[in-house]
Amino acid sequence: MTPLSVLDLSPIIEGGTASQSLANTLDLARHAERLGYRRYWLAEHHNMPGIASAATSVVIAHVAAGTSTIRVGAGGIMLPNHAPLVIAEQFGTLAALHPGRIDLGLGRAPGTDMLTARALRRNLEAGADSFPQDVVELINYFAPAEPDQRLRAVPGEGQAVEVWVLGSSLYGAQLAAILGLPYAFASHFAPAELENAIAIYRSRFQPSERLDKPYVMLGMGVFAAETDAEARLLFSSQQQAFVNLRTGRAGPLPPPVENYDADLDPAARAMLAQALSCSVVGSPETVRRGLEAFIERTGADELMVTSQIFDHAARLRSYEILADVHRQLSQAA
Repeated sequence: MTPLSVLDLSPIIEGGTASQSLANTLDLARHAERLGYRRYWLAEHHNMPGIASAATSVVIAHVAAGTSTIRVGAGGIMLPNHAPLVIAEQFGTLAALHPGRIDLGLGRAPGTDMLTARALRRNLEAGADSFPQDVVELINYFAPAEPDQRLRAVPGEGQAVEVWVLGSSLYGAQLAAILGLPYAFASHFAPAELENAIAIYRSRFQPSERLDKPYVMLGMGVFAAETDAEARLLFSSQQQAFVNLRTGRAGPLPPPVENYDADLDPAARAMLAQALSCSVVGSPETVRRGLEAFIERTGADELMVTSQIFDHAARLRSYEILADVHRQLSQAA
């Protein structure tokens, strides 16, 4: 059965704090580890009032230190914001502290608006255009150092950091295929090119020292509860947050609202239907049907599940229901 992993945006809820969010992140990571999830990833976003994982490598260190077996990583680091050597040192340090457990997903988007990107980088001269070269440079820092090598990542060299290419378009699929790297597609919020990206990645994949055959992980939203109605209510926080983000009103994750989408204008409703189409919302039986259908349609090698749920206990329960459903499907296979 297709393995499951977790993408946590470490949501800051209305009335909450970053400290509370980061404590919840560690609690959810421990919960996911007990339930058998394979990975626990955090994402780099900046100037976002509702996301506490801006210093992504620091949060990864927090989670990895508080868990023992689950793989922990970035989904992802926005490489144009950083010098490759700095990221090699950061993730080399994480790998030295937690051998065999660190993943590094790399994206080329800024993870923020252009004003904030300029504050992060001071200039935008290179940015996304140099992404392929930066990825190769970064990977090379993880290789064992040559005797006469003058520039080295310490820690970093010789570390077994699992490197992924992330994407929501065909660009990342092509790059991951050329470099022979695993590929993670952001279908949980940008599914438009899902089928095309998978096809391009698989057809053009070139085996490498890191990977001998294509491996695709797909993002999926799962909002599970005891009933369909309860799950739809939980889902409304994500819907509100997405509409707020797309209309320039990003803020903390709002509490759920009954029948939220019923009062939306047609354009907003259509936007949500498209952007969040790779989401399963409902009872255990509804989740089972949705999970099976998505895996059958895409042939995903792994699923990265995200659930922006206002109530932390309800979020824990959602992942628990999903793990139970997954276990039942595995036993039936």
